[in-house]
Amino acid sequence: MVTRTAESGTGAGIRSRLGELSYALGVLWPLQRLYRPLLHDLRILAYHRVLDVPDPSRFDFDLELVSASPDCFREQMRLLRRHFHPVALGEVAAAFREGRALPPNAVAVTFDDGYDDNYRLAYPILREVGVPATFFVSTGHVDSGRPFAYDWLVHMVLTTSASDVDLPEFGARELLPASREGRHVFAMRLLDHVKTLDDSAQSALIARLERTWAMPRGEVRHPDCQPVSWTQLREMRAAGFEIGSHGVDHRMLSKLPQTDLENELNESKAVLERALGGPADLMAYPVGGDRAFDGRVIAATNAAGYALACTYICGVNRDPAGNRYTLRRLPVERAMGLGWFAAMLAFPGLMTYPTATGPERTGQA
Repeated sequence: MVTRTAESGTGAGIRSRLGELSYALGVLWPLQRLYRPLLHDLRILAYHRVLDVPDPSRFDFDLELVSASPDCFREQMRLLRRHFHPVALGEVAAAFREGRALPPNAVAVTFDDGYDDNYRLAYPILREVGVPATFFVSTGHVDSGRPFAYDWLVHMVLTTSASDVDLPEFGARELLPASREGRHVFAMRLLDHVKTLDDSAQSALIARLERTWAMPRGEVRHPDCQPVSWTQLREMRAAGFEIGSHGVDHRMLSKLPQTDLENELNESKAVLERALGGPADLMAYPVGGDRAFDGRVIAATNAAGYALACTYICGVNRDPAGNRYTLRRLPVERAMGLGWFAAMLAFPGLMTYPTATGPERTGQA
């Protein structure tokens, strides 16, 4: 998810209320139609998981990665279909190559990571409504079925019976809160700090906690945090949906040595092309905040043959061809009502919160 400023809670509340009010009063679409001929930017929606969570207090993974319930997602896609121009990122890449302008109100739908609920719940809704989408997957997790390391870190903090945690990387030993809510807040804070470390230190910290708390990820699929399979991806690809790269092992590319960086980009691309057939030239940087990519990552992405790349920095793209390797997105979050969602798409500059620089937000992206 995005990194918010200190005022984001209040700002998000104001934006939410304003969006819901303008939608309820029916003024949103007349204003949007008035400005439609002037808008040639590209808006890209960013989702992670579409999932029903009846009892959040019993969900043992990162709730902030749940972007919408299936019912809410269907409403969002129907609204998108009615009032905007859904485009596939492959169409965007083709427009770049051919020097064509995108249609007014162009909106692309993307998913990061590759959870199996993307296949079970989101994919059928997208087919039903007729909205194209791109699913960015980490190929190593498709191969192994293992939960993502960041997911597992949150899971361990939420479910361990330990009462404290030793964190020599940060010169700290901290008590773990007794309540689930307190544990979740602690896990999010810890995850932010972990993402400031280099890749090897991140891996070592998570592996040490797995050993200390006897909670190894192993090779076992967890029903609440399961990646898609190659069979599912082939079906989605055959139905016309795009599958892009999110690296091999969901590692922050800017934190990697050059050889490992190039391997993440080249190997994931080659595996997707071999497993699914056809080119795989769409990339989303894992985590995707301002510390997850840099000039070195952009150059390596270009050299690996990718046509474009998405960040997880909040915003629209007023010159998408000019920033094709740093495309901004609009994160969709579980607490977002339909009115706020509609207003965010219609007037993203007013209805989104800025992405702050610094440690990445809680979600893994």
